[in-house]
Amino acid sequence: MSTVPVPYRVIDRWDETRDTITLRLDPVGEPLAPFAPGRFAMVYAFGVGEIPVSVSSIPTDGGVAHTIRAVGAVSEALCRKRVGDAVGLRGPFGTGWQLETARGQDLVVVAGGIGLAPLRPLIRRVVADPRAYGRVNVLVGARTPADLVSRVEIRRWATAYTGVTVDHPGAYWRGEIGLVTRLLDGAQFDPGQATAFVCGPEPMIRATARDLVHRGVAADRVRVSLERNMRCATGHCGHCQLGPVLLCRDGPVIGFDRAEPLMRTREL
Repeated sequence: MSTVPVPYRVIDRWDETRDTITLRLDPVGEPLAPFAPGRFAMVYAFGVGEIPVSVSSIPTDGGVAHTIRAVGAVSEALCRKRVGDAVGLRGPFGTGWQLETARGQDLVVVAGGIGLAPLRPLIRRVVADPRAYGRVNVLVGARTPADLVSRVEIRRWATAYTGVTVDHPGAYWRGEIGLVTRLLDGAQFDPGQATAFVCGPEPMIRATARDLVHRGVAADRVRVSLERNMRCATGHCGHCQLGPVLLCRDGPVIGFDRAEPLMRTREL
C-alpha cells in the first residue's frame, strides 16, 4: 500500500455518460500492489487535489481503470484528462467484495447508477469462471437510459438473469421502468445459498438490502459498499467515520448486518 501518490499515465479514456468517464491508467514506474474488486485508490489530480475512487477494471499488466463522475473540482479535473496525461494514485485501500467466499453460491449483483463501476471487475471475474458459482444475476438501475454505464458490456454478460430498469424512460426506452428492487422478482437464486453485492445511492442500498434479507438472504451475506468523505484513507483523520466504523479501513464493503443499524441514522 502506498501512502504517497505514485505516478500513473492515462493510456485510454472513454465516455460512459454525459458527465462520467473511465480512465485506463498504467504505471509510469513501479506499480502499486495489486487491487481486488471493491477496493479503492486515492486518485490525485496534480495541483487540484485527490478523491477516493473504487477500481472499475483490473487489467493483468499492473494497470487499473477508474470510472469518475464530474461532481466537484477534483473529479472535474480528472474528467478533463486525456491520453498521455499523468495522475497520482495512492492505495490500494479498504476492503474488497471477498468474492472468493461466495464460490458455489448463487450470486445477486445489484447496482444503481455509477454504482455499477465498482461491481464491474467482480462481474467480469464471475462470468470468466462460471463453473465456480451457482446462478448469477445482475440487476442494474439508472435514473434515465442516458445515465447507464457499461451499456454495451451489460449485453455481453452471460448470466442466469440480467435485468435493467430506469426511473425516467424517455420516448425510445422499451425496457423495465421503476426501482431496481422490482427486478428481484425475476432473479433466479436460492436465498439460503446466495450472496449479494450491492452498490449505488444509499437509499437504493438500504431498500435493496432489506428486500434481500426479507426474501431470506442472510444479512451478513448481503455485502454493501458505502461512501463517505475520505481524506487520509489510512484511518487517521476520522472524516469517513460511520459510528464505530472507519470506512476507508473497515470498508467500503461491509456486511449489511453491520451496516443496517448504522444506516438508520442520518448523521452520526
